[in-house]
Amino acid sequence: MHLASLKLTNFKNYELQSLEFSPRLNCLTGLNGMGKTNVLDAVHFLCLCKSHSGLPDKHLIKHETPFFRLEGIFQAENERVKIAVKLQQGQRKEIEREGVAFTRLTDYIGRFPVVMIAPDDISLVQDGSEERRRFLDTTLSQISPGYLQNLLVYNLLLKQRNALLKKFSEEKSFDAALLEAIDRQMPEPAAFLHAQRLELMRDFLPLFREFYIDISNGHEVVDIAYESDLTGKSLRELLNAGLEKDRLLQRTNAGPHRDDLLLQMDGQQVKKFASQGQLKSFLLAMRLAQYEVLRQQKGFAPILLLDDIFDKLDEHRVRQLIGLIIGRNFGQVFITDTQRSRLEGIVASFPGDYKIFDVSEGKVL
Repeated sequence: MHLASLKLTNFKNYELQSLEFSPRLNCLTGLNGMGKTNVLDAVHFLCLCKSHSGLPDKHLIKHETPFFRLEGIFQAENERVKIAVKLQQGQRKEIEREGVAFTRLTDYIGRFPVVMIAPDDISLVQDGSEERRRFLDTTLSQISPGYLQNLLVYNLLLKQRNALLKKFSEEKSFDAALLEAIDRQMPEPAAFLHAQRLELMRDFLPLFREFYIDISNGHEVVDIAYESDLTGKSLRELLNAGLEKDRLLQRTNAGPHRDDLLLQMDGQQVKKFASQGQLKSFLLAMRLAQYEVLRQQKGFAPILLLDDIFDKLDEHRVRQLIGLIIGRNFGQVFITDTQRSRLEGIVASFPGDYKIFDVSEGKVL
């Protein structure tokens, strides 16, 4: 599976741009701020219906325009599929296949899996647990429509429960029956999320360790531990035991929305003790393991987006990463870089088809 073409209309700094891609390697070069990353984000949005940067959809619309539209042609074996995503100001986004709209997001996500490696991946380590849950959710949502459906159901119930707890506090009231109506619905989707995350980590961890060794040539012992309130307990038990605390704090203090990944190196927290080089190797290994899990589960290679990573890596890690991409026969790859000469050096060792695009002020040549 690969993206054969892409058309951007009023997306970020692009007014109108059409691109034809290589099925293997595509390089975009240009100065910072010209729009290289925006092309990769458009590919990411077309696959996952959300920006990699986490920007709200409305902020992706080009300034002083009323809408954006992305249109892509995906080639999957002998089938060519046209996908369009569009958003009007103040309205919900629409996703279409050959002009027919998907009624549910869960029917679409996962058809065209994608992994992006970008400078802001540092947030996986440095920021709070929300970023690491997003990593789990993005991976599993592309594997299992059931996971995404249960995630949406759980998050809606959680939002309703927290709103009710806040209402009780503001009105100095309490309606046990009303809270119970929500509480009895939450354990089933919570248990599903927990089970899927456990299963993912069993597949993910050995791949992650293998990639870390390949990238770093290091001798550190790396580990990622899945931490969850639901380990050995049901959500119903946790909600009952934590009711007074929940009422006091006006929010739900136990459940899969508090899960986290403990990132470790030689038994220590990565963000506290790893060097910059070790940290970069750790993050790259996480993303490449994510890619390999998706490949194994989907039965075909996802699209791989590498954004400006060579400015953030030393020469050794660049060589190791490119060697992995070539040696493991990755699928379609997109790379951005500010230095054309560096990209030309990469493609010189690449045995397959490739294209190099020059990007300047929202125009691609």
